[in-house]
Amino acid sequence: MLRIGAHMSVAGGVSKAVERAHLHGCEALQIFSKNASRWSAKPLDPAEVTVFRRRLTETGITPVVSHASYLINLATRVDTLRERSIAAFIDELDRADTLGLFGVVIHPGTCTDGSEDDGLRLIAEAIARAFRERPRGAALVLLEHTAGQGRTLGYRFEHLATIIAHLDSSPRIGVCLDTCHLLASGYDIASATGYHHTFDAFDRAVGMDRLKVFHGNDSKKPCGSRVDRHEHIGLGHVGEAPFSRLLHDARFAGLPILLETEKTPASGRPGTMLVDPFDTQNLETLRRLRAADVLQ
Repeated sequence: MLRIGAHMSVAGGVSKAVERAHLHGCEALQIFSKNASRWSAKPLDPAEVTVFRRRLTETGITPVVSHASYLINLATRVDTLRERSIAAFIDELDRADTLGLFGVVIHPGTCTDGSEDDGLRLIAEAIARAFRERPRGAALVLLEHTAGQGRTLGYRFEHLATIIAHLDSSPRIGVCLDTCHLLASGYDIASATGYHHTFDAFDRAVGMDRLKVFHGNDSKKPCGSRVDRHEHIGLGHVGEAPFSRLLHDARFAGLPILLETEKTPASGRPGTMLVDPFDTQNLETLRRLRAADVLQ
């Protein structure tokens, strides 16, 4: 079965994310290794890194991934933004390796001009450059399937397949599927038939071996809206049934499903270590569905 976890704040130090995850009974974890809304970042504190890695071993929380900065756009043609994005992306990979993370989740990018094919090629070229500059990097690059807002790329499985093909099917590339994004981009995972068709299509286009992580989010908007608005599990247009299917799908055994649902204000402030009622609600929903009989 899937390993249930959530995105946790690193406020107060990166090791605090592990403590927050443990407090909530998480089996897997996602973090930001730096401020996701800033280009610059202080180096990781070696003492914090040591505690972070030790506490992961002690708690058994695995796998752990980071989510790359939202500022990064590997599809842009604007030279200054492209160079800044690639440098920030490489820094994300470096930080992930320092922390011993499984991978870095990244939104593929947004077309600033040109065709989608041009944008997909630019994304692949940026990742290839990162691989050349960090040939011994261990953290995977996890391309996140997107909702398709505006001119964002990655909302079709074929987009992900094209990027991977441009990278000669590198083993350093994996995929993260977000349940909200799947529905919003037009994959009807809410119905039993749509669920099966969606993952058959993913297997044909990309291959199940590339799927490494799920983001578990319900959707405030309906199928095909191409609007990325996360909702608490079971309270949106995805509903509980698809999560039940995911949690019992043998093809996904051992993969993490990581919540990115709304947090309760103040739960992640520096110096605080509080149980978040919203996280508890969503984690308990997933645990209940995992413990129950699977829906067909």
